[in-house]
Amino acid sequence: MVKLGLYVRLEAKPGKEDQVAKFLSGALPLAEKEPATTAWFALRLGPATFGIFDVFPDEAGRQAHLSGPIAEALMEKASELLSEPPKIEKLEVLAAKLKS
Repeated sequence: MVKLGLYVRLEAKPGKEDQVAKFLSGALPLAEKEPATTAWFALRLGPATFGIFDVFPDEAGRQAHLSGPIAEALMEKASELLSEPPKIEKLEVLAAKLKS
């Protein structure tokens, strides 16, 4: 069961929108290797606005993700691709439907 999550909002620098989309799409294999990441989504919310939404069974899983390879790569590329630092929001999942 998922209990906790993250929502990360990303704003691409002008002209970097395609690179941000490619970066996020390319992160899927890394998310698939994280055993405690129950669900992971890379989102496009607008022309230059992107997001990541993911959920975890517990705080240990969420922290493992926050210190994992996706977060590391994102922080490494942030100044090159993003117009502002990623906005990371921790959330509690009140109800969920997941189909395996």
